[in-house]
Amino acid sequence: MSEESPIVTVIDDDESVRESIQGLLETAALRVEAFTSPREYLQARRKDDPSCIILDVRMPGSSGLDFQREMAAAGLQAPIIFITGYADVHMSVQAMKAGAVEFLTKPYRDQDLLEAVLAAIEKDRQRRTDKRALDDIQRRFEALTSRERQVMALTVSGLQTKQIAGAAGISEVTVRVHRREIMRKMNARSLADLVKMGEALRSRGVLLAPETSFDE
Repeated sequence: MSEESPIVTVIDDDESVRESIQGLLETAALRVEAFTSPREYLQARRKDDPSCIILDVRMPGSSGLDFQREMAAAGLQAPIIFITGYADVHMSVQAMKAGAVEFLTKPYRDQDLLEAVLAAIEKDRQRRTDKRALDDIQRRFEALTSRERQVMALTVSGLQTKQIAGAAGISEVTVRVHRREIMRKMNARSLADLVKMGEALRSRGVLLAPETSFDE
């Protein structure tokens, strides 16, 4: 099976549940890794492939919700599908608000679990695609000179050429020259495209404020 094929992680302290879910998912040609606890999962060496986690809510020690919070704090972003033997609306709401893909109460239909797994894997694929695209935008932004980063910041803030020239202390002609270079280096097809890139960089916390020293 391809190394790029998705991995479904099952974390449940009940061996019969682990085996049942693994058997079901393998009939759908999915790779499955099973663990008895969140600790065992964290200690394992994980492949960087599209993935999701099927997680029991109630386990010895920390709960599935506790582990969901630990994952978020550690920056682990695999989508989670919760399963539980106890219907608990408050717990379900908590899990979904924290980003869970699904919260299934036993006995659940096999088809419901399969559909949740496929949705979770697609969500993770999209997240990974978006991250690669944003990584590429950030690499291009970091390749700009300090002056170009300043002009880009002012441009995506909505300022006109004359305003940018005044703010940066350069001529309007120089602004246009820098902007052409920025568009080329950022691979932006239009000003609107450049603005979207700026918004994406801000969402990541990349500093786009005008700088005070420049490499011409």
